[in-house]
Amino acid sequence: MADLRNFPQAGAGSGVAVDQGLRSYMLRVYNYMSVGLVLTAVAAYATFHMAVVNGALTPFGETIFLGPAKWLIILAPLALVFFMSFRLHTLSLPAAQATFWIYAALVGVSFGSLGLIYTGASIARVFLITAVTFGSMSLYGYTTKRDLTGMGSFLFMGLIGLIVASLVNIFFQSSAMSFALSVISVLIFTGFTAYDTQAIKETYYEGDGSTTMGHKAIMGALRLYLDFINLFLSLLRLFGNRN
Repeated sequence: MADLRNFPQAGAGSGVAVDQGLRSYMLRVYNYMSVGLVLTAVAAYATFHMAVVNGALTPFGETIFLGPAKWLIILAPLALVFFMSFRLHTLSLPAAQATFWIYAALVGVSFGSLGLIYTGASIARVFLITAVTFGSMSLYGYTTKRDLTGMGSFLFMGLIGLIVASLVNIFFQSSAMSFALSVISVLIFTGFTAYDTQAIKETYYEGDGSTTMGHKAIMGALRLYLDFINLFLSLLRLFGNRN
Protein backbone atom coordinates (compact mmCIF):
# COMPACT_ATOMS: atom_id res chain seq x y z
CA MET A 1 0.00 0.00 0.00
CA ALA A 2 1.42 3.39 -1.02
CA ASP A 3 2.45 5.77 1.74
CA LEU A 4 0.47 8.93 1.06
CA ARG A 5 2.88 10.91 3.22
CA ASN A 6 5.32 10.72 0.33
CA PHE A 7 3.11 13.00 -1.79
CA PRO A 8 2.22 16.10 0.26
CA GLN A 9 3.57 18.54 -2.32
CA ALA A 10 1.32 17.36 -5.14
CA GLY A 11 -1.82 18.57 -3.44
CA ALA A 12 -0.11 21.77 -2.33
CA GLY A 13 1.06 22.49 -5.86
CA SER A 14 -2.43 21.93 -7.20
CA GLY A 15 -3.85 24.28 -4.58
CA VAL A 16 -1.33 26.96 -5.50
CA ALA A 17 -2.24 26.57 -9.18
CA VAL A 18 -5.94 26.96 -8.38
CA ASP A 19 -5.26 30.02 -6.22
CA GLN A 20 -3.18 31.62 -8.96
CA GLY A 21 -5.81 30.81 -11.56
CA LEU A 22 -8.57 32.22 -9.37
CA ARG A 23 -6.65 35.44 -8.76
CA SER A 24 -6.02 35.79 -12.49
CA TYR A 25 -9.70 35.17 -13.22
CA MET A 26 -10.93 37.71 -10.65
CA LEU A 27 -8.39 40.26 -11.86
CA ARG A 28 -9.79 39.80 -15.36
CA VAL A 29 -13.31 40.40 -14.06
CA TYR A 30 -12.25 43.58 -12.26
CA ASN A 31 -10.31 44.80 -15.30
CA TYR A 32 -13.34 44.38 -17.55
CA MET A 33 -15.51 46.19 -15.02
CA SER A 34 -12.99 49.02 -14.60
CA VAL A 35 -12.69 49.59 -18.34
CA GLY A 36 -16.48 49.64 -18.54
CA LEU A 37 -16.65 52.31 -15.84
CA VAL A 38 -14.00 54.39 -17.60
CA LEU A 39 -15.97 54.18 -20.86
CA THR A 40 -19.13 55.22 -19.02
CA ALA A 41 -17.39 58.21 -17.41
CA VAL A 42 -15.81 59.35 -20.69
CA ALA A 43 -19.09 58.98 -22.61
CA ALA A 44 -21.01 60.87 -19.90
CA TYR A 45 -18.46 63.70 -19.85
CA ALA A 46 -18.36 63.99 -23.63
CA THR A 47 -22.17 63.87 -23.94
CA PHE A 48 -22.69 66.60 -21.34
CA HIS A 49 -20.13 68.93 -22.91
CA MET A 50 -21.63 68.44 -26.37
CA ALA A 51 -25.15 68.94 -25.02
CA VAL A 52 -24.55 71.96 -22.78
CA VAL A 53 -22.58 75.11 -23.65
CA ASN A 54 -22.51 78.11 -21.31
CA GLY A 55 -25.34 76.65 -19.28
CA ALA A 56 -27.70 76.29 -22.26
CA LEU A 57 -28.69 73.23 -24.25
CA THR A 58 -27.24 72.93 -27.72
CA PRO A 59 -29.35 71.50 -30.58
CA PHE A 60 -27.68 68.18 -29.84
CA GLY A 61 -28.67 68.49 -26.18
CA GLU A 62 -32.27 69.32 -27.03
CA THR A 63 -32.40 66.29 -29.30
CA ILE A 64 -31.09 63.75 -26.80
CA PHE A 65 -32.55 65.23 -23.60
CA LEU A 66 -35.87 66.69 -24.77
CA GLY A 67 -36.68 65.08 -28.11
CA PRO A 68 -37.92 61.60 -28.93
CA ALA A 69 -34.31 60.39 -29.07
CA LYS A 70 -34.23 60.48 -25.26
CA TRP A 71 -36.34 57.30 -25.21
CA LEU A 72 -33.81 55.54 -27.41
CA ILE A 73 -31.03 56.59 -25.04
CA ILE A 74 -33.03 55.37 -22.04
CA LEU A 75 -34.21 52.07 -23.52
CA ALA A 76 -31.17 51.03 -25.57
CA PRO A 77 -28.96 50.16 -22.55
CA LEU A 78 -31.85 48.28 -20.95
CA ALA A 79 -32.41 46.22 -24.09
CA LEU A 80 -28.70 45.52 -24.44
CA VAL A 81 -28.27 44.35 -20.85
CA PHE A 82 -31.14 41.89 -21.29
CA PHE A 83 -29.53 40.67 -24.51
CA MET A 84 -26.21 40.18 -22.74
CA SER A 85 -27.85 38.34 -19.85
CA PHE A 86 -29.45 35.74 -22.12
CA ARG A 87 -27.32 35.60 -25.27
CA LEU A 88 -23.78 36.61 -24.35
CA HIS A 89 -22.57 33.01 -24.20
CA THR A 90 -23.57 32.51 -27.85
CA LEU A 91 -21.24 35.27 -29.07
CA SER A 92 -17.57 34.95 -29.86
CA LEU A 93 -15.32 36.32 -27.13
CA PRO A 94 -14.36 39.48 -29.11
CA ALA A 95 -18.03 40.12 -29.91
CA ALA A 96 -18.98 39.64 -26.25
CA GLN A 97 -16.29 42.11 -25.19
CA ALA A 98 -17.43 44.64 -27.80
CA THR A 99 -21.05 44.28 -26.66
CA PHE A 100 -20.05 45.03 -23.08
CA TRP A 101 -18.04 48.09 -24.13
CA ILE A 102 -20.96 49.36 -26.25
CA TYR A 103 -23.33 48.87 -23.33
CA ALA A 104 -21.03 50.78 -20.96
CA ALA A 105 -20.74 53.64 -23.46
CA LEU A 106 -24.54 53.81 -23.92
CA VAL A 107 -24.98 54.03 -20.15
CA GLY A 108 -22.50 56.90 -20.20
CA VAL A 109 -24.52 58.74 -22.85
CA SER A 110 -27.64 58.39 -20.70
CA PHE A 111 -25.63 59.67 -17.70
CA GLY A 112 -24.77 62.85 -19.56
CA SER A 113 -27.93 64.41 -18.14
CA LEU A 114 -26.63 64.01 -14.57
CA GLY A 115 -24.54 67.14 -15.08
CA LEU A 116 -27.77 69.11 -15.56
CA ILE A 117 -29.07 67.96 -12.19
CA TYR A 118 -26.02 67.71 -9.92
CA THR A 119 -22.85 69.76 -9.55
CA GLY A 120 -19.67 68.30 -10.98
CA ALA A 121 -17.95 68.42 -7.59
CA SER A 122 -20.69 66.41 -5.90
CA ILE A 123 -20.70 63.84 -8.71
CA ALA A 124 -16.94 63.36 -8.27
CA ARG A 125 -17.30 63.16 -4.48
CA VAL A 126 -20.08 60.58 -4.64
CA PHE A 127 -18.11 58.56 -7.20
CA LEU A 128 -15.23 58.38 -4.72
CA ILE A 129 -17.59 57.34 -1.91
CA THR A 130 -19.06 54.68 -4.18
CA ALA A 131 -15.60 53.36 -5.12
CA VAL A 132 -14.57 53.02 -1.46
CA THR A 133 -17.85 51.37 -0.46
CA PHE A 134 -17.83 49.03 -3.44
CA GLY A 135 -14.19 48.09 -2.95
CA SER A 136 -14.69 47.32 0.73
CA MET A 137 -17.76 45.15 0.16
CA SER A 138 -16.26 43.35 -2.83
CA LEU A 139 -13.14 42.58 -0.80
CA TYR A 140 -15.37 41.23 1.97
CA GLY A 141 -17.27 39.06 -0.50
CA TYR A 142 -14.01 37.69 -1.89
CA THR A 143 -12.28 36.96 1.40
CA THR A 144 -15.09 35.95 3.77
CA LYS A 145 -15.49 32.30 4.71
CA ARG A 146 -19.18 32.90 5.39
CA ASP A 147 -21.56 31.47 2.79
CA LEU A 148 -23.53 34.43 1.40
CA THR A 149 -25.82 32.30 -0.79
CA GLY A 150 -28.76 32.85 1.55
CA MET A 151 -28.54 36.59 0.96
CA GLY A 152 -29.46 36.17 -2.69
CA SER A 153 -33.19 35.55 -2.34
CA PHE A 154 -33.49 38.21 0.37
CA LEU A 155 -31.71 40.81 -1.77
CA PHE A 156 -33.73 39.88 -4.85
CA MET A 157 -37.01 40.23 -2.97
CA GLY A 158 -35.82 43.59 -1.66
CA LEU A 159 -34.96 44.66 -5.21
CA ILE A 160 -38.42 43.73 -6.50
CA GLY A 161 -40.02 45.66 -3.63
CA LEU A 162 -37.77 48.64 -4.39
CA ILE A 163 -38.81 48.66 -8.05
CA VAL A 164 -42.52 48.45 -7.19
CA ALA A 165 -42.25 51.20 -4.57
CA SER A 166 -40.32 53.42 -7.01
CA LEU A 167 -43.06 53.00 -9.62
CA VAL A 168 -45.70 53.88 -7.04
CA ASN A 169 -43.75 56.96 -5.99
CA ILE A 170 -43.80 58.25 -9.57
CA PHE A 171 -47.46 59.09 -8.94
CA PHE A 172 -47.14 60.28 -5.33
CA GLN A 173 -43.88 62.23 -5.75
CA SER A 174 -43.16 61.93 -2.02
CA SER A 175 -39.76 63.35 -1.04
CA ALA A 176 -39.76 61.34 2.20
CA MET A 177 -40.48 58.15 0.29
CA SER A 178 -37.76 59.01 -2.26
CA PHE A 179 -35.25 59.45 0.57
CA ALA A 180 -36.26 56.14 2.16
CA LEU A 181 -36.04 54.33 -1.19
CA SER A 182 -32.56 55.75 -1.79
CA VAL A 183 -31.37 54.51 1.61
CA ILE A 184 -32.86 51.05 0.99
CA SER A 185 -31.29 51.00 -2.47
CA VAL A 186 -27.85 51.72 -1.01
CA LEU A 187 -28.27 48.83 1.44
CA ILE A 188 -29.49 46.44 -1.25
CA PHE A 189 -26.69 47.13 -3.74
CA THR A 190 -24.06 47.15 -1.02
CA GLY A 191 -25.25 43.65 -0.16
CA PHE A 192 -25.35 42.63 -3.81
CA THR A 193 -21.72 43.71 -4.20
CA ALA A 194 -20.53 41.22 -1.59
CA TYR A 195 -22.95 38.52 -2.73
CA ASP A 196 -22.08 38.82 -6.42
CA THR A 197 -18.34 38.89 -5.74
CA GLN A 198 -18.56 35.61 -3.85
CA ALA A 199 -20.85 34.12 -6.52
CA ILE A 200 -18.43 35.13 -9.29
CA LYS A 201 -15.56 33.62 -7.33
CA GLU A 202 -17.51 30.36 -7.06
CA THR A 203 -18.00 30.19 -10.85
CA TYR A 204 -14.27 29.77 -11.38
CA TYR A 205 -13.38 26.30 -12.62
CA GLU A 206 -9.80 25.44 -13.40
CA GLY A 207 -10.80 23.13 -16.24
CA ASP A 208 -12.66 25.79 -18.27
CA GLY A 209 -11.31 26.64 -21.69
CA SER A 210 -10.16 30.16 -22.51
CA THR A 211 -13.40 31.06 -24.30
CA THR A 212 -15.64 29.79 -21.51
CA MET A 213 -13.48 31.54 -18.94
CA GLY A 214 -13.66 34.75 -20.96
CA HIS A 215 -17.46 34.65 -21.17
CA LYS A 216 -17.70 34.03 -17.43
CA ALA A 217 -15.36 36.96 -16.75
CA ILE A 218 -17.45 39.32 -18.87
CA MET A 219 -20.69 38.23 -17.21
CA GLY A 220 -19.07 38.65 -13.81
CA ALA A 221 -17.88 42.11 -14.82
CA LEU A 222 -21.40 43.00 -15.93
CA ARG A 223 -22.84 41.97 -12.55
CA LEU A 224 -20.32 44.03 -10.61
CA TYR A 225 -20.65 46.95 -13.04
CA LEU A 226 -24.42 47.03 -12.46
CA ASP A 227 -23.88 46.89 -8.68
CA PHE A 228 -21.46 49.83 -8.88
CA ILE A 229 -23.68 51.93 -11.14
CA ASN A 230 -26.81 51.38 -9.06
CA LEU A 231 -24.93 52.06 -5.82
CA PHE A 232 -23.53 55.27 -7.35
CA LEU A 233 -26.97 56.49 -8.43
CA SER A 234 -28.46 55.71 -5.02
CA LEU A 235 -25.70 57.59 -3.19
CA LEU A 236 -25.95 60.47 -5.64
CA ARG A 237 -29.64 60.89 -4.84
CA LEU A 238 -28.73 61.03 -1.16
CA PHE A 239 -25.59 63.16 -1.19
CA GLY A 240 -25.50 64.91 -4.55
CA ASN A 241 -25.74 68.72 -4.55
CA ARG A 242 -28.30 69.83 -7.08
CA ASN A 243 -27.68 72.65 -9.53
